[in-house]
Amino acid sequence: MYGLSYAWRALPIISGYGAKNLCTCVFVAGRTTESVLNNELKTNALLSLGTFKLHLEDSSATGNVLGMVAKKAIYRRGLGCTLISGITEAEVRNQPVHLNPIQTPSDTLPWPYGTVDIEANFANVDYAALNKAVADAFIENNPERKINTRGVVVVYKDHVIAEKYAEGFDKDTPQIGWSMTKSITATEVGMLVKDGKLDVMQPAPLDLWKNDARKDITIDQLLRMSSGLKWDENYAGPSSATNMLFKSADMGAFAMKQPLAYTPDENWYYSSGTSNIISKIVRQTVGETEQQNFVRDRLFSPLGMTSAVIEPDASGTYVGSSYMYATPRDWAKFGLLYLHDGVWNGQRLLSEDWVKYVSTPTPKAPKGEYGAHFWLNAGEKGNPKNRYYPDAPQDIYSANGFEGQRVFIIPSKDMVIVRMGQTKGRGDFDFNAFLKNVLETVD
Repeated sequence: MYGLSYAWRALPIISGYGAKNLCTCVFVAGRTTESVLNNELKTNALLSLGTFKLHLEDSSATGNVLGMVAKKAIYRRGLGCTLISGITEAEVRNQPVHLNPIQTPSDTLPWPYGTVDIEANFANVDYAALNKAVADAFIENNPERKINTRGVVVVYKDHVIAEKYAEGFDKDTPQIGWSMTKSITATEVGMLVKDGKLDVMQPAPLDLWKNDARKDITIDQLLRMSSGLKWDENYAGPSSATNMLFKSADMGAFAMKQPLAYTPDENWYYSSGTSNIISKIVRQTVGETEQQNFVRDRLFSPLGMTSAVIEPDASGTYVGSSYMYATPRDWAKFGLLYLHDGVWNGQRLLSEDWVKYVSTPTPKAPKGEYGAHFWLNAGEKGNPKNRYYPDAPQDIYSANGFEGQRVFIIPSKDMVIVRMGQTKGRGDFDFNAFLKNVLETVD
């Protein structure tokens, strides 16, 4: 009986995952249905049970498993794809959409502040070794996935010094960041802190919690994955994370309803739920009508991230844990904002202490590996050599996605390195070796 119950609970997740990904990969990233089916949706036994179809007539995609538990995702220009769940398709389609255009970068300024590519020839860069290190990143341990690494961009002193893409991808192909979106969500909070509208050390302003033990959970504890809320970040089957992403109309509300499992700050546990709670707080703070444009006006337009799309859930709140797409170069611009301490082309977008705040280790993170919605390479307290990338500088911090998406920010090298891909297993890509090989080419 348990096996049947588990299978039944898993079916909507399979259907929803397939419909949502097919929709976004085609309508946002511009890929072919065949490519998505072969590389995203036939990658394991459970997904292979699903049937997934694209529908050009209404810009949607559907999924079902053995003809049961059908799910649908719809595309809306500028908002990407939304999985219909919990409310009707008509209700989602009738939601008002008023998106400001993302400003196009100047065609007279050099990248990253404009669109002009200027080739730089730095004497301290071994370009032959660098190009080999980048090419080696496309040779992986899992031969079954042909386009595992999909894009690499290496930026040094604001210049792209190496760049490579897999077949079917190029510099104009938006790619999913998955949990790199969490770092975007943290950046929205940072802007609201700069505006004086949020204080991360104050309790989260949520009415649902005001009369119980959760009332003392701070925004800082949410950002540092130390809220103490009960959560199961497991993507192998039904869990808190998958039920939120593939069954819930309002993902932030789903996460907010979770009870306390620990005293806040007592335990560090990675949770996508907390990111969607924060996204709800952002929406509540900026206002219902302004939330669609807040990140576009305050982040994407100043940086000229014209490819960037964050997708909302069925309730209209951006899925701040997971659903942002952008080209690797636009992801690199985001990294450069942090490399330059929150200043972009002379304009301060983040408060003077925000970058230091997000890159300071969370006390309970065992290897000093987490800050405030960014991953760190700080190392274990008292034993800093015990860290994720022992052959890379200790000051590296990054936005990370679960399939091996990374935006590495390396202040000591004045570099940003972006790696995009679809690497499911940790052993399929050696990030320590990748960083070591790339960084050694720059004296």
